[in-house]
Amino acid sequence: MARGFVIAGERSGVGKTSLTLAIVKSLISRGLGVQCFKVGPDFIDPGYHAAVTGRPPRNLDGWMMGKDQCLNSFEHNSRDVDMAVIEGVMGLFDGYDGLSEDGSTAQIAKWLNLPVILIIDGSSLARSAGAVALGFEVYDRELRIAGIIFNRVAGENHFRYLCDGVQARCDAKVLGYVLRNSEWVFGERHLGLIMAEESADLKFKIASMSRQLEQSVNIDEIVSLARPITQQQFRTVRHKHPESTTIGVARDEAFCFYYQDNLDYLEQQGARLVFFSPIHDSFLPTGIEGLYVPGGYPELYAAALSRNKNMRASIREFCAAGNPVYAECGGLLYLLQNLIDQHGVRHEMVGLFPAQARMLPNLQRLGYVEGEILKNCPFLSEGKKFRGHEFHYSEIEEMPQQVTRCYRISGRKSRPVFYEGYSIYNTLASYIHIHFASNPSIAAEFVAACRRAVACRS
Repeated sequence: MARGFVIAGERSGVGKTSLTLAIVKSLISRGLGVQCFKVGPDFIDPGYHAAVTGRPPRNLDGWMMGKDQCLNSFEHNSRDVDMAVIEGVMGLFDGYDGLSEDGSTAQIAKWLNLPVILIIDGSSLARSAGAVALGFEVYDRELRIAGIIFNRVAGENHFRYLCDGVQARCDAKVLGYVLRNSEWVFGERHLGLIMAEESADLKFKIASMSRQLEQSVNIDEIVSLARPITQQQFRTVRHKHPESTTIGVARDEAFCFYYQDNLDYLEQQGARLVFFSPIHDSFLPTGIEGLYVPGGYPELYAAALSRNKNMRASIREFCAAGNPVYAECGGLLYLLQNLIDQHGVRHEMVGLFPAQARMLPNLQRLGYVEGEILKNCPFLSEGKKFRGHEFHYSEIEEMPQQVTRCYRISGRKSRPVFYEGYSIYNTLASYIHIHFASNPSIAAEFVAACRRAVACRS
């Protein structure tokens, strides 16, 4: 039977991802099959998980997906492994707001009934580490903090102070420590870590981190703390329809932000997915009836995207022909007339929407949103609701009012309702990354629209 545990931080930036990768590598070295999950709406960390495990990355987001969908995804994707490792988001109790546990790592740990290994940054602590750990233990008694690992420790003597402070007052086991080491730091940019695919020595680096970890962290104790996954409590109903339509999915260094579950939902509805590169391919794949352009980093590759005139024309013609097209965030920017990059250079894009976007030095939007589909949406039914999130440094200078808005969006309480989800022809594009688990019928209706395109050609 598979077992699992959660790796959480006392706050953001304590080294959760680095430690997760090193721990997972050590587990795999022991002959265990491992599936990683990432709590929250993160697109980047899951790529690192996949690079280590060789398995598709998975997200668990309590606010966007809801309890049943989180449990279903966890059970379905843990069924053929020995160990499920869930990396948390931000601090253990951080999530949608300051009043509830929605969207937090703690919520997922409680839903899955799994123990938590807490990562504490020990760089500026000594005995006070005990107070930090005790606070986490008593904040929510329904949660089991089974173990603690200290990161960025100066040495053995420093670790002894930290360890004594915890052991004097806390129930959690101290599992070890990691020394301050620049080798444990991955490159970053404006949206977070660089993508795993961009790190040429990633596997070598993680293997080195794992070897270091084995010297000061009790991996065998981590394995013993993992709790069996009681699969009978989860409700898994997954029916896959026969393939009935083909959807082209943009995937390369510019378009790399997507949820694996979203792709799975499309396939379950009968879509065959064909991947292509707007940078490296000259034309869209032949025989596709729909198009999905996810988010990513078009601003970093704007020159290359602009130079590929054949691909831009191919996508513009595909949209103008009335084929179903769905684009998110970076995909939206690509479908505009122009994109002004972070250096102020203007690059021609596909030119479907009569507007341009500009990259700005400061974050423009970050957070969860809830939306409702309005009338005149090209392939989604009026009244359907969904949840997603925004995360971008760009702004559209002005989208003409004659362009249809298909979403009514509400964010946090301090933010007024706004209208988004731009539509031309049979194309729907938005800054919002929707998780299809928030309303699986969205995937079903998109695939149905592509299927109708097949029928129209017949």
